[in-house]
Amino acid sequence: MILNTDGGARGNPGPGAAGAVLKDDAGNVIKEVGKYLGVSTNNEAEYQALILGLTLATELKVRELVCKLDSELVVNQLNGFYKVKNEKLGVLFKTVKNLQKNFSSIKFVHIPRTQNKEADALVNATLDTAS
Repeated sequence: MILNTDGGARGNPGPGAAGAVLKDDAGNVIKEVGKYLGVSTNNEAEYQALILGLTLATELKVRELVCKLDSELVVNQLNGFYKVKNEKLGVLFKTVKNLQKNFSSIKFVHIPRTQNKEADALVNATLDTAS
């Protein structure tokens, strides 16, 4: 399965939202979800989006997952290339690591924003609805 996630905040910090799109290996959308976060930073929203998606995949009993994010920071922190220095991000990082245990195989892959349009659209639609 493939999980595309995106998070964003208008203002950074400002009103934030998370979007997650779960697809089968052929690229068909299984389920998508958007969530309003209240005030957050872009990086916090990116982590919250991944948590939202991992929770969804866990509920649907997905065992193998490729997570595609356009946040280079989050991907590099989760893959151990960057240290997590921000306290709030550290809490979110630990949440992701705990959720990661629900999968037999999981990968975190950085993709360009242009390849993450569905998740990005969920973020913007959620923010538009909330404001």
